[in-house]
Amino acid sequence: MTSLSVNVNKIALLRNSRGRDFPKLVNFVERLVNLGVKGITVHPRPDERHVTRQDVTDISVFLKLYSDVEFNIEGYPSEEFMALVSQASPAQCTLVPDDPRQLTSDHGWDVAGNKKLLKDRVQRLKDIGVRSSLFFDPVPERVAEVVSVGADRIELYTEEYASHFGLESDQRIFEKYEATAAMATSLGIGVNAGHDLDLHNLRRFLDIPDILEVSIGHALVVECLLQGLEPVIEQYLAITAGQESESHYY
Repeated sequence: MTSLSVNVNKIALLRNSRGRDFPKLVNFVERLVNLGVKGITVHPRPDERHVTRQDVTDISVFLKLYSDVEFNIEGYPSEEFMALVSQASPAQCTLVPDDPRQLTSDHGWDVAGNKKLLKDRVQRLKDIGVRSSLFFDPVPERVAEVVSVGADRIELYTEEYASHFGLESDQRIFEKYEATAAMATSLGIGVNAGHDLDLHNLRRFLDIPDILEVSIGHALVVECLLQGLEPVIEQYLAITAGQESESHYY
């Protein structure tokens, strides 16, 4: 079974667009948890254009009421970010090689080229009891580099899979992800995935064995606008549990 972690950045972005606390982010998180979601993800950025530092604190405090729900904080491992993670003490921290000016995450780590930084940050996460994950491109021959920095998991950056889904190149791209996940698993590294996964393409992606977690935000929020929160979450939970469900995908 794969865990669904809902990224709530877009809800925070909607709230920020009007300059007041509506929709209230923690209330949205509470609704997700009550619907059976077992993971919440945030990606706070330095300019706080969506999730803020205060949001991270508020969600962290709220989720302490739910020992079976994991909090995942993503971001570039600056000193400021690491201090925020230390304060919030999530279950997992996903390190992402983002420039502050990026619109969204668009590539995985060059682990060998950032070995010193990543080794230091992973060790610091271990010291505070936080599981580490590295945002990672589907390149199986580079998975061994992750072992050298001690990270617990990788999160496969799935934009390439999503953009080729249903095309003639679909199988070739899928096999890259499959091989990367298999290599990671063989080396004792857990595998997460995220970016542009949705109700339309997720089931096929989960044909890859041992995907522990998928983090989904943008597409899920759009689908909720079209269908409503409850039916969308119901479908995602059925897919991640390996069950059949009626798809209402647009």
